[in-house]
Amino acid sequence: MGGRDTGDGWDTCFADVDTLSGLPSAPSFALCCSTATKQSRHTLSWLTCAQMLTRDAMSEVQGQRDEPRPLNRRRLIQVMLGVPLFCIVVLFLPAGTFAWGRAWGFLLVCWTLEMIAMVYLERTNSALLTARRHLVYPGTKRWDKVLLSLLLPVVLTIFPLAAVDHQRFQWSTMPWWLSGCGYLLVVFGFWLSTWAGRVNAFAEPSVRLQTERGQRVISTGPYAMIRHPIYTASIGLFFGTALALGSCWALVPASVASGLLILRTQWEDQTLQAELEGYQEYTHRVPSKLIPYVW
Repeated sequence: MGGRDTGDGWDTCFADVDTLSGLPSAPSFALCCSTATKQSRHTLSWLTCAQMLTRDAMSEVQGQRDEPRPLNRRRLIQVMLGVPLFCIVVLFLPAGTFAWGRAWGFLLVCWTLEMIAMVYLERTNSALLTARRHLVYPGTKRWDKVLLSLLLPVVLTIFPLAAVDHQRFQWSTMPWWLSGCGYLLVVFGFWLSTWAGRVNAFAEPSVRLQTERGQRVISTGPYAMIRHPIYTASIGLFFGTALALGSCWALVPASVASGLLILRTQWEDQTLQAELEGYQEYTHRVPSKLIPYVW
């Protein structure tokens, strides 16, 4: 979501608590005692020992934090199988054939980008993937439920309409260079959404105030330039998909979906300014919602 999405995961929140409450390791404790014994003539204070132990404990915690998280094989398999199955249902079946070069190119690009994003976020911010398992959570705004019920069908329409238009009936034609621009938008969308997801473990699919998760405003990564980078990425993906599949008619639902997403951006931003502490100050520092220096 937009600027309401916050945090780099629960590990960061509790790292300092673990550092202060954890016992020092045996080597660190022995080193401190040894140092105190050697310098007993000069009266080494207990405060110095405590500082040494705290420093070593912080080093141990930092080392644990830097260890890469294990991959969730179940999620990985879901992406490996889910993307091809999705394309078969919404692209190849409506097209009436598997002999569609642009669809295979689109499948390959999206599958590769999705795998890269999944592995990267699993390693760096797995809490985000956990938060996005469900579309709607308790506390989701009623207006957002209505918008989602309109937005999702419109987005899904892009794929079969492109198949019917470009491959089955050839209602419209599109040069390859324009489809290439679509692939650039697709890559841009995946890149920007992954970057935003890296710094934001609270980017749930629905709009709500996540008080139980300690929600706060973040202003790092792409959020330092625009307040709703994932929406910007989504709009790029909408139009990029239509262009990459070579369908002019698919640009119609892409435009409608983008309009609904812009409306959602406005309503969500108003909600955050009214309910999320510190968000109004954030809007003064970062005035742009979707496009820097434009809106």
